[in-house]
Amino acid sequence: MASPGLDEIVTTTLRNRSGVVADNMSKNNALLYRLNKRGRVKPVSGGRTIVRELSYAENSTFQRYSGYEILNTSPSDVLSAAEFSWKQASVAVTMSGLEQYQNSGEDAVLDLLENRIEVAEKTMENNLSQDMYSDGTASSGKQIGGLQLLVADAPTTGTVGGINRATYTFWRNQKYQATTDGGSAASSANIQKYMNALYQSCSRQTDRPDLIIADTNYYNFYLQSLQAIQRITSDEMAQAGFQTLKYMGADVVFDGGIGGGCPTNHMYMLNTSYVFWQPHRDRNMVPLDQVNSINQDAMVKLIIWMGNMTLSNAELQGVLFQT
Repeated sequence: MASPGLDEIVTTTLRNRSGVVADNMSKNNALLYRLNKRGRVKPVSGGRTIVRELSYAENSTFQRYSGYEILNTSPSDVLSAAEFSWKQASVAVTMSGLEQYQNSGEDAVLDLLENRIEVAEKTMENNLSQDMYSDGTASSGKQIGGLQLLVADAPTTGTVGGINRATYTFWRNQKYQATTDGGSAASSANIQKYMNALYQSCSRQTDRPDLIIADTNYYNFYLQSLQAIQRITSDEMAQAGFQTLKYMGADVVFDGGIGGGCPTNHMYMLNTSYVFWQPHRDRNMVPLDQVNSINQDAMVKLIIWMGNMTLSNAELQGVLFQT
């Protein structure tokens, strides 16, 4: 059996790093970085589901009146809630008894553990970052519901947060399909025209998109469309390590290339006031107790995460795409 002292080493190492892992993930994902900066990372303490309150209609009692006219005081149903299921993820750090004694001495064990923990952490970060762009269908629906679900190419179908988009128009995001709505495939010559149309449909007075995420193709189209004029970049996002431009005051962020999460030929216009990353308070990339195999000379330590990505207003979000 492996040394019982190993459990303390692994546990202490993982617990000291668990907060660092969550922070590093935000630094490596433009969407999560913005949500974190705007206070939209909202840990949840529990519950059967993650509930996101939302306003779906104006108060119907508004009226113009004169003098002693009777006023409308009838109840007005204007609030509802979306319910998002919990999603879970894990990654394992393992060590056999042979490996432990081949790396005898605390320093040697820590060196081996550090390498494996770093790989496990990066694996967790990369997969959760990818899931933030997903449609939530991978692993038989156990995946996080990302942008392809919350800000869908086909917003008139499907159920999001327990609300049927085919029935409730207020729960549909905006979409602009380049060929169908614009007349031709997106290019550097027309990308700003298409962005203008989508931006306007996602705006409500001063409530407008503040973050635009693009894949390699659409980011390059926008970049090329600015070649002849002075380009304006975002100091905040650039200092955080993200390649950015500006559009109507919103940051345009590149999330393509190797390992980029944004789907090919897609650009998302997001109002991050209504998008949330909601991990469980006690399951935000934390280690579980060590498990020693009953029939192997080995130990396993799991790093786990639990939560989901949620939305409280769909109609102020939009997607520009080409299929």
